[in-house]
Amino acid sequence: MNAESEITRDTEGYTARHTATPRAEVAVVVIGYDDAAHVTDAVRSALAQGAAVREVVAVDDCSRDGSAGLLERLSASEPRLKVIRRRANSGGCGTPRNTGLDAVTSPYVMFLDSDDVLPPGAVDALLAAAEGAHAEVAGGLCVRRELPSGREVPWQPRLYGLHAVVPRPAQRTRLVHDTLCVNKLYRTAFLRAHGIRFPEGRFPYEDVVFTARVLAAAPRIALVPDRVYVWHVRRTDTRLSISLDRSGVENWRARTEACRQAYEVLLGAGQKELARAARAKFLDHDLRMYVRELGLRDAAYRRAWWELTRAHLAEYDADDWARNPAAPGRLIGRVVLACPEPCDLPRLRELAARPARLYPPYARTADGTPVWSDGIPQVSLEPLRARPVRALPLAVDAELRPGARGTRLRLRLHELYGRVAQAGPETVEVEWRHRDDGDVVVPGPSLTLTPCAASAASAASAASAGMQGADGAAGAGGSGGTAGPGGAAGAAETTGGTGTWSAETVVDLLALAAPGVGTWDLRLRIRFRDGASRDVTAHALTGAGLLRRRAVPSARHGVLLVQPYTTHSGALALRVAPGVRGVLSVVRTRLRRLLH
Repeated sequence: MNAESEITRDTEGYTARHTATPRAEVAVVVIGYDDAAHVTDAVRSALAQGAAVREVVAVDDCSRDGSAGLLERLSASEPRLKVIRRRANSGGCGTPRNTGLDAVTSPYVMFLDSDDVLPPGAVDALLAAAEGAHAEVAGGLCVRRELPSGREVPWQPRLYGLHAVVPRPAQRTRLVHDTLCVNKLYRTAFLRAHGIRFPEGRFPYEDVVFTARVLAAAPRIALVPDRVYVWHVRRTDTRLSISLDRSGVENWRARTEACRQAYEVLLGAGQKELARAARAKFLDHDLRMYVRELGLRDAAYRRAWWELTRAHLAEYDADDWARNPAAPGRLIGRVVLACPEPCDLPRLRELAARPARLYPPYARTADGTPVWSDGIPQVSLEPLRARPVRALPLAVDAELRPGARGTRLRLRLHELYGRVAQAGPETVEVEWRHRDDGDVVVPGPSLTLTPCAASAASAASAASAGMQGADGAAGAGGSGGTAGPGGAAGAAETTGGTGTWSAETVVDLLALAAPGVGTWDLRLRIRFRDGASRDVTAHALTGAGLLRRRAVPSARHGVLLVQPYTTHSGALALRVAPGVRGVLSVVRTRLRRLLH
C-alpha cells in the first residue's frame, strides 16, 4: 500500500471518530516580552477556547512595560491562568517556551505568542483530531492577518485543505514547509519522551529547529482545515517581530543556521527524504523571499548576504541540485554559487517572484544550449525545455499610462527558447486584484496576443516544424515533433527565438476606484493553442512618463489620483485614490512616513 492510500484510509477512520466531546486536556503556553498592548488579548483568546483548556501558562520574559502586572491582575479572576515571571530576559522565544512547557500539567500543549490570538474553536478542532486519530501532533490552518488593513493570507494552505491523518511524516514531505510551532497541538508526553525542546537563548527562527525535532521523532499527525491560529503582522510597529525584521544581515545568518540545524536533525534521525525536502524548501521559500528584497539593501549588506548564501549552498550535494532542476530557487542558487560577487540582481529578483519570471536576455552556448548568460555559461537552463508550459517562468512586460482620455495598459510576452512559439499563445486575460482583500477582483477583457514582427516568423516556423513532427518527419536533431533542439522549439529558435507577442487595453479606473483608496495587483492568465494556461504577473517597465503619479479628471469623483508602481519583486501594481478625500488620505500617509 502506498503512502497516499494509507493517508486516505486513516482519514476515513478519523472522520468517523470526530464526534467526541473534548475534555479539559489542553495547556496553552503564552510567551511575551514588553507587549502590554497585546498580551492580555492573547491570553483571553486562549481562555475563551472553553472547557477543553485546562490551563494557560503565561511566561513573561522579564518585561519592563508592566506586562507582568497585567497578567497577574488577570490571573486573580481566572483560576486557569498561571503566570511565570522570568528574572532575566532570554533574548529569544525558545527559552520562555521551554519554561512554560516545563510547567505544563495537561496531556496536550499548544504555543501562542503575545501579539497573536487563537480563533474560536481552535483548541476543540485540534484536540478532537488528535484524540480521534490517536495522533501525537495535530495541525491546522494559520492565517497571517495584516494590520491595520485586516487582509488575511493563509499559511501553507496546501497542507490544510482537507482532513487527513499522516501515519509518518516521510509520507508527506511537504510537512517541512510548515515550520510554525503555534498552529499545532502536541501530546505533552510525546515531547518529553523524545526530549523535544526549543533552542535556548537568542536563537531566531527557533521554531524551524523545533519542528525538525518533532518530525524527526516520526509522530502520527492529524491535519484539519479549520483556522486554528491568527498570526498578526504589524509592519508599522516600532519594534518588528523577528520574522519581519530582515533589514540586517544577521537575520539571514540566523535563518540559514536554523535551516542547517533542521537539516542535520532530520538527517541524523534517518529521515533522509525529509532532510532533502527541507533543503528544497530553503531554495523555494527562504532564498526567493530574501532575493526579492536584495534591491532594498545597501552594497555592504548584499556582499555579506551573498557570501553567507554561497557558504550555505556549498554544503548541498549533487542530489539536492538534481531534483526539479528547473525550479526557480535552484536556478537562483546555482547563479549565486557560480558568482563570487553579487551579480544580475534585477534578473534574479524577477526569477524569485511568485509566479517566477525569467527576464531576457536568453543566452546560449556555441552548441545552442540555453544558459543563464554569456558571462555565466556554467548555469544551464536546458531543463526548461522539458518543463510544461503551465510551469514556465514566462516574462511579460507591462506599461501603464494614465491619462484624461483613458488609461492604457500595454503588455508584451517574451519568447523563451522557442517554447512559447511552440505552445502558441493566443489570448491573455487581465485581472486586477485588491491588495487588502483578495476576494475583490476587477476582471478585464480577454485580449488577443499578436505576434510582433520578430516573433511572427518564429511562430510560423514552430508551427510548421510541429506539423512535420506530427507527420513523423524528424527534425535536424532527429527528435521529430519533440520540444528538443530538433523539434518545434528548435525550429523557432533558429528563426529568431527572441520574438514577442503584444496586447493592449484600457483600464477601467472607475471600477478600481469603487471601493475607495486602495492598491491593486495586476494578474494575467495566458492561454495557449492546446488549451494550457499559465498565470503570471507582469514586469513593470520604467522610463520616461512611466510609474508617475497622475491626477486624472473624473466626472464621478472630480479627480482620481493614480500611481502605477513596481513591487519589491518588480511586478506592476496600481494605487488609486478617488476624490478629494482620497487625495488627502494619500497626502496624510506620505506626511506620516516623512515624519517617522
